[in-house]
Amino acid sequence: MATQIDLTALDGAGSFTGYLATPGADASSATQAGIVVIQEIFGVNAGIRAVADSWAAQGYTALAPDLFWRLQPGVELDADVPAEAERAFALYKQFNVDNAVADIEAAIKALRAHGCSTVGVVGYCLGGLLAYLSATRTDSDASVSYYGAGIDARLGEAAAIGKPLLMHIAGRDHFVTEAARAAITAGLTPNRHVTLHTYDADHAFARHSGSARAPLPAAQADARTQAFFAEHLKPRA
Repeated sequence: MATQIDLTALDGAGSFTGYLATPGADASSATQAGIVVIQEIFGVNAGIRAVADSWAAQGYTALAPDLFWRLQPGVELDADVPAEAERAFALYKQFNVDNAVADIEAAIKALRAHGCSTVGVVGYCLGGLLAYLSATRTDSDASVSYYGAGIDARLGEAAAIGKPLLMHIAGRDHFVTEAARAAITAGLTPNRHVTLHTYDADHAFARHSGSARAPLPAAQADARTQAFFAEHLKPRA
């Protein structure tokens, strides 16, 4: 089951929508856990909605908030269409990361209000950075970051990570330099809450569909994510 819901920004700036996918009232596999699915720079498009649907099929309540709402609500773009990719990067240049993390926190609160006893976050690309920042700034119970760009510039926040964080790093990421990847590994490995995996793949290798997807590393990373959430998003009494 899926629907659009309204979320209230914590800073009083207004309301925004989120795509909510649920297991259904009769789903025997329902976990009472929620997952915030954090978009790429292409908005809450068909691929992100499909990711949310896949988590719902596994028994989670999944919510994909529209994080571009402060710029342009309802953005849905295709990375393989040059004009749409150009539009996505233009939006990214105007994007406020701090506001987005606060909006993710609003989504976490919404899932808790929806009855989820534990809530995790998973993000891709831009969402990978935001998932990392969710681990440092929100009360997410577990966070998963796929090939986030810009994390190396925010390693000063790593000391705030007190709950499990899984990092999927693209070893041939053309958006993240080798030096940046090395800094991320060196900066986060000492934290006992962080698990890092590096894949012989380029950026966006685990995108739900499209030309950037690399099926084998994507399947490996997604299996690790599934096991991670199964372990760390167990219902609370």
